Amino acid sequence: MPYFASAPPIAGLSALVTGGSRGLGLLMARQLLARGARVTILARDGQELAEAARSLRRPGGPPVATAVCDVRDRAAVDGTVEEIAAREGGLDIVIGNAGVIQVGPAASLGHQAFHDAMASIFDGALNTSLAVLPHLRRSPAGGRLALIGSVGGLLAVPHLLPYSCAKFAVAALAEGLHAEESGYGVSVTAVHPGLMRTGSHLHAQFGGDAAREYAWFSALAGTPVLSMNAERAAGRIVSGVQRRRPRVVLTPAARLAATAHGLAPVTTTRLSSALARVLPRDAVGAPGVTEGAAVESGGRTAPAPRLRKLLGALNDRAAGRFNQCGRAAPLGPHGRRNDG
Repeated sequence: MPYFASAPPIAGLSALVTGGSRGLGLLMARQLLARGARVTILARDGQELAEAARSLRRPGGPPVATAVCDVRDRAAVDGTVEEIAAREGGLDIVIGNAGVIQVGPAASLGHQAFHDAMASIFDGALNTSLAVLPHLRRSPAGGRLALIGSVGGLLAVPHLLPYSCAKFAVAALAEGLHAEESGYGVSVTAVHPGLMRTGSHLHAQFGGDAAREYAWFSALAGTPVLSMNAERAAGRIVSGVQRRRPRVVLTPAARLAATAHGLAPVTTTRLSSALARVLPRDAVGAPGVTEGAAVESGGRTAPAPRLRKLLGALNDRAAGRFNQCGRAAPLGPHGRRNDG
């Protein structure tokens, strides 16, 4: 059920969601539509976008449009945003959500994983923000921009360092833009979710001992209490954007971790060190990654497979519901898709 709770109405406004073809992006688009907004979802994969749009459209409901674009490509983003704004008569709400998750020890992931994370997560957020801000400034309703960060952008998480580094940069961008754009009537919301049951483990990229990394990540991401129902998370995010909140931190565990790190960073760093010691060790060989769907379908062995299946059952179910089970293109040696 959509979470409205007296948030300012957005019916009739034009909204854009990047990374909107699956997972959290798809669910945020659904929330925007439920509140009457006209939505465009943007992603790289045209087939996934078409499937997502079909799942979002309802008879008599607001229109859903799609845009194929790689947010890492600044020129492509600029051109696509101009096309969308011209078609929709402007932009009122934009949520920057595109990104990639790489899991494993930094030494096993290698330099390229960090560059790829910054390109997808930070460059994608920056390219989107700079392209849409002129339109948001002209919004009669007052523009709203949200950038999806992570609790991993508030404190570094072992075995998620490329992701954490990029999310730290997104957090700084969102907070700085909120200050700079306030004089133009534009609010910028920094969103920091904890673990959510979106099914993202199938598209995450795993380095080192990929089977063991996949096992712990998919299990924790699907464990109740530690992880959050993704539909509820999407509702809270959209409500925060409606209310123009500068920051939204989701899940009690994420709020506790962020608060503890702010108050006692030495203590939380020591706790992270203890956590890192129980995670899988570096694997021998050249750095590289394998997509979660390939780890799963390849039947690679991992410790306690029944426990992983039990803990990850909700996340596996979410993957089917939130368009995460479509085709997965093969990855190159550093996780780059061969389909471009």
